[in-house]
Amino acid sequence: MRVLGVDPGLTRCGVGVVEGVAGRPLRMVGVGVVRTPAESEVAERLVLIEQGIERWLDEHRPEYVAVERVFSQHNVRTVMGTAQASAVAMLCAARRGLPVALHTPSEVKAAVTGSGRADKAQVGAMVTRLLRLDAPPRPADAADALALAICHIWRGPATNRLQQAVAAHRRTTREGIA
Repeated sequence: MRVLGVDPGLTRCGVGVVEGVAGRPLRMVGVGVVRTPAESEVAERLVLIEQGIERWLDEHRPEYVAVERVFSQHNVRTVMGTAQASAVAMLCAARRGLPVALHTPSEVKAAVTGSGRADKAQVGAMVTRLLRLDAPPRPADAADALALAICHIWRGPATNRLQQAVAAHRRTTREGIA
């Protein structure tokens, strides 16, 4: 399984591609950050993010895209920018017919470190260890993107089976009612 992880942000959008399956060693395929100038208009920045993500999709051909689920913060302006960048990543994936999974920060932290309250340094250290890297990817947005991809590789198959079971149950229930 090859997964593009996206840690959305307007200034720095972390991207990382990981390949592997649960229970086996994982391999980092690529990691980086799509950057936009803070002084640019939001619409222009979103276009730059879209172009950057499209380049990553073209170059690395992932089978899945895992995006950090936006959660409520105190700074509404930050949340809006993150949500907009997240939507661009989902749109790029959907345009290509790629499945998109959303994972909360605490899900990702728990999957990678064992604790949903881990800090950025702990996440970076575990990503480094799990992918057998020489040093943690910098900036932290890049390490977070890899953590998202790892989380999806480990949790995605179980989540997909659950979603399929729920869908089958709904179909059966509807057919029984009709």
